[in-house]
Amino acid sequence: MKIRCILTGRNPSGTSIIAKDTAIEPVTLNSLPGFEFHRIWGADAVPTLPSDGTPPTHPRYFPPAGGFRFAFFGVPPDSERIPEPTDLIAALGELQEKLPGLAEVIEPMNPGMHTTDTVDFDVVLSGEVYLELDDGAEVFLKPGDCVVQNGTRHAWHNRSSQNCVIAVALLGAERVR
Repeated sequence: MKIRCILTGRNPSGTSIIAKDTAIEPVTLNSLPGFEFHRIWGADAVPTLPSDGTPPTHPRYFPPAGGFRFAFFGVPPDSERIPEPTDLIAALGELQEKLPGLAEVIEPMNPGMHTTDTVDFDVVLSGEVYLELDDGAEVFLKPGDCVVQNGTRHAWHNRSSQNCVIAVALLGAERVR
């Protein structure tokens, strides 16, 4: 999917400007064909304003406490299970290389299941998907449906024949153990 992103900012005199108008190319994985990750914006700390529109650094996929991310991800059709044969070690290595931090939360013995120290605001933009929680409970989601994910263990399953695109804002949280 093509994502166009308009970044605003302020010039040195304080006037609002279009700092950038660009297409965001997805991160794709050879080991998991069809999945697309568009990393749009994020920071590892509370932002300060005014901004000139220069993207803050945010090297890891998930934000630390106080940080945030804005992204889109695509879940391909029939993605209930990892395709056979898939070298899980190589897949996790590719995931860590291209989307640092994502492999660390994936459960290799329960593909797709993961838990993050974030509050996620998810909106299904197109297609359909099932959200599975750790007790096996599932909810079917279609375009316009949204989820507030409060650091719970979950997985996404697209059992349809169409791609599913989800917009997500992630807020880094502190997990009390």
